[in-house]
Amino acid sequence: MRQLLIKMLTMKKILFSLITCISLLASGYAQQKIFNILTFGAIGDGKTLNTQPIQNTIDAASSAGGGQVVVPAGKFLTGVIHLKSNVELNLARNAILLGSANRADYGSRDASALITAVNQNNISITGNGIVDGQGELLIKNIYQMLTAGTLDDKEWKSYNPWHQMRPEERNRPKIVTVFNCDKIVVRGITIKNGLCWVQEYRNCSNLIIDSIQVESNTFWNNDGIDLTDCKNARVTNCFINADDDGICLKSSDRNSCCENIFVANCKVRASASGIKLGTASRGGFKNITIRDITIYDTYRSAIALESVDGGLLQNVDVRNIKATNTGNGIFIRLGHRNKDSVYSQVENIHIADIRAEIPGNKPDAGYPMEGPLVDGSHSIFPSSVTGIPGHPVKNVTIENVELVYQGNDANTKLFSTDSLTKVPECESDYPEFSMFGEIPAWGFYVRHVEGLTMKNIKMTLLKPDYRPAAIFDDVTGLNLQEITIPYCNTLPAILFNNTKNTQTKDIKIPQPVQKQR
Repeated sequence: MRQLLIKMLTMKKILFSLITCISLLASGYAQQKIFNILTFGAIGDGKTLNTQPIQNTIDAASSAGGGQVVVPAGKFLTGVIHLKSNVELNLARNAILLGSANRADYGSRDASALITAVNQNNISITGNGIVDGQGELLIKNIYQMLTAGTLDDKEWKSYNPWHQMRPEERNRPKIVTVFNCDKIVVRGITIKNGLCWVQEYRNCSNLIIDSIQVESNTFWNNDGIDLTDCKNARVTNCFINADDDGICLKSSDRNSCCENIFVANCKVRASASGIKLGTASRGGFKNITIRDITIYDTYRSAIALESVDGGLLQNVDVRNIKATNTGNGIFIRLGHRNKDSVYSQVENIHIADIRAEIPGNKPDAGYPMEGPLVDGSHSIFPSSVTGIPGHPVKNVTIENVELVYQGNDANTKLFSTDSLTKVPECESDYPEFSMFGEIPAWGFYVRHVEGLTMKNIKMTLLKPDYRPAAIFDDVTGLNLQEITIPYCNTLPAILFNNTKNTQTKDIKIPQPVQKQR
């Protein structure tokens, strides 16, 4: 009898487990219910505007408690579509979502993004298809509307600081915007041909962007990926070819920040900076990890870490970066661009395993919409770590770094100590590797820093340059180990000015090669 009771209890447990599994499977199946946009009247001929059929499909999936909205093979022209909670927008192979080339389809005033989500949870954009913003056709329509006076724009007839005539950002639609959302996945798709930031995720949490491609050299301001005040985000295995910054973290809210962000295994080509924290930096950046990034043909900095709007940039770990044909290797900047009395803070940065090759020519020359030229003639700009008087960058470690510079044999100016006083502070200026103008060092320029360790650093010239390799000005707690400069044209090769508590070990500097007279 006892054995029979045990068997019955065992069978009851098994039956209960089976019912639980079936229930879970049924629940999962319900969540993955398929909704094909063709069922709701979409036509994939590249001409028919499908905004309403696609939105109706999304709404139906949402009303059913969630599901997968399938865009099958074909070219589906659309205006603005809104993603909703528990909905996956899946683009099949050979599926193309074409953004409308009619500016009116993005709203009468501020342009909406093509795909947008606000205050939603558990949303995703997946598949092997393409989202094409059709930027070239859309900008023609925008110019036609501006010329006809049917679109309000205060900037397009005036030149901005980059000497470019262009419509305001609010008149140029982004392709994807996701605001105030939780649990977001963007995976596998290709996004191309935008007129502004290609995609922005603002105030979002638990975000995964994986294995996507961005091809957008259509117009200025084409950042590849922008994360603004996001928490717990991963950007991995992506390819970015963008006219502006490649992967950019921003902070526009003084009471928020980008926090717990992981960026890895990405390849970036940009006409601005490859990986950038800033420029917008009101709240700041905390616990940022960057790993295994390849950067090439990039006009500005390979790695740019900036806080200039009163934010805190803290605990940033960057490792294993290979940068080829980039205008600058490492740029770290604390500034004071904001108008209030709150000062930015930059501290606890670790940069390691970096190799950057800096050419003598413009790295993005020949790409569409290449970055604007730096005014005036200048030598190659060094990597830099700079704070401002009374507000130093703190606790920085840079190790296992090789910087290869083309050099500038046309510049025969010998260094003089007066050069140090001629470098402007530029406290409130837009942060950029070229912001100080001509810098009296070719490898590294460091000013207003407290606590800096540089270990196993190699700086190489391919052609002569008659500036010191490195300058340390107003630096406290400097530790230099295993610094190698195989070739220099003048002494001092390393210059210390107003430095305190400096330690050096194993510094390898050859006798300079004298300038030919």
